[in-house]
Amino acid sequence: MNSARPWPTLVAASALTLVCAVAAGVAGSAAGTELTRGPSTAELHAAAEREIAGRWRNWPAGRVFPATLPYSAEQGGRERAGRIGISPHTSCEDAVDAAAARALRRAGCKGVLRATYIDALRGVLVTIGVAAFPDELSAVRAKAAFAGGGRPVPGLRPLAFPRTVADRFAADVRQSGSVRQAGPYLVLTTAGQVDGRPADAASEPRPAIFAFGTEISERVLTRLSTPRMPDCTSREWQC
Repeated sequence: MNSARPWPTLVAASALTLVCAVAAGVAGSAAGTELTRGPSTAELHAAAEREIAGRWRNWPAGRVFPATLPYSAEQGGRERAGRIGISPHTSCEDAVDAAAARALRRAGCKGVLRATYIDALRGVLVTIGVAAFPDELSAVRAKAAFAGGGRPVPGLRPLAFPRTVADRFAADVRQSGSVRQAGPYLVLTTAGQVDGRPADAASEPRPAIFAFGTEISERVLTRLSTPRMPDCTSREWQC
């Protein structure tokens, strides 16, 4: 019996082999191109957003809260607020008043960092809090839970440090507060006087003496939320 394949069958088989080889070559070329191409614009933007959202957790505490922060003095000129301490705790609920804590929880708060600063004249204390969220929309929603117009309640709880000038910085000392939002962050402040006088004991409201707190908190927020160009060759980035 003749076992040779008919000529048309051989032609078809050869053509099929050629088609498969070409397809494999095209697929391999496409895969190689995909592996060697640089990141797209969309991928770079996504990497930048991920890097910003992770700064509160990835940056050293001293980078989030520098040892000193500049501000405009009430009498003119420039002064620097000095950092007294940074809290090692990041609980969302423990850092703010109960009413605000519920809003943070609903918005998916990931953590709150806090540090306390003192003004150059060493008369006013301010605690700055950085609340981190999954995305910008979550931070915007949470912002509505905090008091506006300079009122401290409901707001950030003050951070006291025993055996320092901030050892009497308790909740009833709060006289001013602020809230700002950018990207996936809220930056909150609460301020009071070093002598520990309750807010209702203040003789005459002097909002100007607390204004530096908002100014230095905006510096913290700007550093945290400002995008920078991804460097996909660095281990710091995920492009």
